[in-house]
Amino acid sequence: MQKYICIACGYVYDPEEGDTMSGIDAGTAFEDLPDDWVCPMCGVGKDQFEPVD
Repeated sequence: MQKYICIACGYVYDPEEGDTMSGIDAGTAFEDLPDDWVCPMCGVGKDQFEPVD
């Protein structure tokens, strides 16, 4: 699964780990995150993330 990095703070969203602090289960693809999901480190929205090569 594709990882995404926050361009504001460098947090990496790894779908294999999910985001337990926000109640996002492991195995949730970035595209399937809720529209109101924000970076758990700095609070920016999904539009501030880009795919990791």
